[in-house]
Amino acid sequence: MENGKSAKDVSLEELKNRLAEFARVRGWEQYHSPRNLLLALVGEVGELSEIFQWKGEVARGLPNWSPDDKEHLEDEISDVLLYLIQLADVCGLDLGKAALTKIIKNAQKYPIAKPPTSSS
Repeated sequence: MENGKSAKDVSLEELKNRLAEFARVRGWEQYHSPRNLLLALVGEVGELSEIFQWKGEVARGLPNWSPDDKEHLEDEISDVLLYLIQLADVCGLDLGKAALTKIIKNAQKYPIAKPPTSSS
């Protein structure tokens, strides 16, 4: 990565800013309405789904996939992430905060099951 950053150092904020600049310098902002970004996101999810469509269950880590197949998957997952970040941005949402809040809500909705106690 540029600037000596590893992928772990990239924040949603940096991605959001880079995407906004990418669109701005190309004059694409006018096309980036919530609706248009959502439809583009759905299209990319479809492309991501096609990769798995006929593979059946796939092992974690994709041990049987070729480097080219993994790169294709990276590209499509990245497209989904980038459109999601743009959609949140044009809607005025803080995606990171929203995701953390959702994890908390899910933890409350789905509490850790207590193991059954033995009645000896």
